[in-house]
Amino acid sequence: MATTPLLTPREAARMLGISYPTIKQWILAGKLKTTPTPGGHHRIAQASLKPFLAKDAEKPTEASRERYRRVSGRNQLVGKVVSIRMEGLLTQVVLQVGDTEITSIITSDAARELALKKGDTAAALVKSTDVMLERLD
Repeated sequence: MATTPLLTPREAARMLGISYPTIKQWILAGKLKTTPTPGGHHRIAQASLKPFLAKDAEKPTEASRERYRRVSGRNQLVGKVVSIRMEGLLTQVVLQVGDTEITSIITSDAARELALKKGDTAAALVKSTDVMLERLD
């Protein structure tokens, strides 16, 4: 009898395109069944992820997590392009994400390849090891 591979919560989260804290919440809430290891760690049968992947596949492309599973960055902010300014080798693209604007500077070659225009939906993929803070009070 073949057994289904067991995944760590981090591996399962990556497959589903969700965060580690989210999958931990699902486990603790009983939404996702796990098998405990002798050391008390959670392991998830790969087959048990199929319903979640199937449900996600039914969503329209822009709402699906499928595209999140194709890139390593999980901090993806989806918004509308509100301005594009191309000058020489660089292009400034501003996305409206909720009531916040995200500005990205990309190469003009990349901007032409993406063929973005004002009003398009795009995602800002944030991948950084440094976070700066400003005291506001």
